Amino acid sequence: MDKEAFQVDQQYAITLQDAVGKLRPANIYVHHLFDNDMIVRRTDGADTGMLFKIAYSRVTKIVRTIPVLDVKRFMLPKAMLSPKLWESRDSMSAYSSSPNLGK
Repeated sequence: MDKEAFQVDQQYAITLQDAVGKLRPANIYVHHLFDNDMIVRRTDGADTGMLFKIAYSRVTKIVRTIPVLDVKRFMLPKAMLSPKLWESRDSMSAYSSSPNLGK
């Protein structure tokens, strides 16, 4: 996959290659797109409060694109999405909420 396959503030059901090379299903919310990777929030499982940097090359297939309404978008400070912050990390614990969810 490449950067053009994804859009910011969209949810996707994808097939993701894990660290060992196995293909795993994942549901993600895209916060930011860089040239070689993207910052996403997992919307399934126990990691829903974490942000992850995922390389586009690890995504083998987009199964479904899920549009997100404006009132359901997750808000994060711009500083948390800066390239310099993500140079040396692959994940970060970050709480964000949607105005519509009352959090």
